Amino acid sequence: MRRIISLAILLSFVVLTSCNDDTKTSKKVYVGGQIENPSSKFVIISKNDVDIDTFKLNDNNRFGGELNNIEPGLYIFKHPPENQIMYLEPGDSTMVFVNTLEFDESINFSGKGSKESNFLTEMYLLNQKNNDLILHYYRVKPEEFARKTDSIREQRISDLNGLRDRYNLSDQFYKLATSSINYEYYDLRERYTFLIEKYYRDFADNIPKSFHDYRKEISFNDKASQDSYVYLNFLDDYLRTKSIEDCNKGKGTSLDCYNLNSYSNIKDRMQMVDSLIKIESIRNSFLELLAAQGIIYSQDKDDIHSILDMLSGMKYSGGQMADIKQMAMIQSNLLPGNNIGHLKLLDSKRDTVQLKNISKKPIITYHWTLSSQGHHKWENKIIEDLRFKYPEINFIGINIDKDKFDIWVDRINKKPYNPEFEYKLEIIRVKEKLLKNYLNKLLFINPDGTIIRGDVQLNSPELESKILEFISQK
Repeated sequence: MRRIISLAILLSFVVLTSCNDDTKTSKKVYVGGQIENPSSKFVIISKNDVDIDTFKLNDNNRFGGELNNIEPGLYIFKHPPENQIMYLEPGDSTMVFVNTLEFDESINFSGKGSKESNFLTEMYLLNQKNNDLILHYYRVKPEEFARKTDSIREQRISDLNGLRDRYNLSDQFYKLATSSINYEYYDLRERYTFLIEKYYRDFADNIPKSFHDYRKEISFNDKASQDSYVYLNFLDDYLRTKSIEDCNKGKGTSLDCYNLNSYSNIKDRMQMVDSLIKIESIRNSFLELLAAQGIIYSQDKDDIHSILDMLSGMKYSGGQMADIKQMAMIQSNLLPGNNIGHLKLLDSKRDTVQLKNISKKPIITYHWTLSSQGHHKWENKIIEDLRFKYPEINFIGINIDKDKFDIWVDRINKKPYNPEFEYKLEIIRVKEKLLKNYLNKLLFINPDGTIIRGDVQLNSPELESKILEFISQK
């Protein structure tokens, strides 16, 4: 009831303030709303990687204000560390309600111009469900998967047409939403191709030639969609699949081609980005992500230096070069053979301990932050299962947040966490955002602190086989 009343008050304010404007000619947009369980004191509206305006939350966690000179299109609604897309047109008065405990599931738009944003959010949630669908359907034959993805696209288009029949959607939004549906369809097929080529070669050999006909229609420089998570996910998965296809053509089918963290794979994808993508913000973003991935999972200094040289040679124009170089410095200390037994950690009693004194068993460290609650819950489930299966290993959690000791202790003292296995970095001399690149990276370490390997991801299908190799070496 409180939510309904607060929204009613906010909406009435919008109605009163918007009555004085000619919404048909104004290029202004009003954006307001309320955040439950806020994780920061402000919200940011951005477009094309540029922050347009920032609104502070008041004592009731409400915010609001006008945006000027707004062009129709996608915008990003940010409440750090979360964000979601929204669609704005001149004259809109859009209210946003969200509960950070379930950010994507709870976000709701109301007021003039809300139907487009709500449709895109619904498509996002359906797309997220397809993450589970792909894990089920990639085992089926290509013809059956083609029928399934055709059916999904047809239903999405039907829903969009139904929305257009009920409301006066602009041609620009209809075109954008149609593109988003198509990119989702393309992405499903790219991900399917990757999975069956890696795990079901018999099916891969039977993929019909028409299966990837959509590739002829791909725009690698779709300016209207450059803020769309669906578009960016598709580009990412296309680059991944294409790099493996290129590798297989050169080497024949080889398991080495499926190591997405290898220098050769990173190099291939960076070169494709350099040649295909001209939109500066997208190009820089992909080059940054791939360079960071290549550096983080590098196994020797030569690969680290080669990635830095390649980034420089591609005339990378983003603002992250200093950070990427610092990551290269960090990774140089985390290469196999190096010893980090001296690393100082805090336990739940605020006592300082060194990594080499934590365990007499081999160690696998995983890393997490309080600001990524969803990731931490997902990570903890995997670790608990591994801890049960492999008692020969001590799985040690290391929190990378600067300060926040009391909040961290409160979290790990609650189920299902176990303070016995949780530690916190005592001193952080690098930017926290750089450490977040290590959230999926595991370190396999001897009890004395010597690093055995650091090229394994938490979500890798080969994780358990790598753990068994680690155990067998002892």
